[in-house]
Amino acid sequence: MTEEKLENKSTSRLDSKFVKAILVIFTALFTFGGPYLVYVLSHLLDINFFASMAAGSVLFIVGLILVWYLIKKQIIT
Repeated sequence: MTEEKLENKSTSRLDSKFVKAILVIFTALFTFGGPYLVYVLSHLLDINFFASMAAGSVLFIVGLILVWYLIKKQIIT
């Protein structure tokens, strides 16, 4: 019974259209911003290429995880 309450409480946060829109926007920013971050860090800010690749890859992976989460929760189809 408490498990159902926890499930309802966690999904009730995602019922708002505003929260859904913000999650989709962050997902797009992370997914498409990861590769662009590599360019910005390495070429414009003159940071080591491998460090910028690591930062860009992490951001891209976070974006993919958010896409997976949103599809799993059927926020995006």
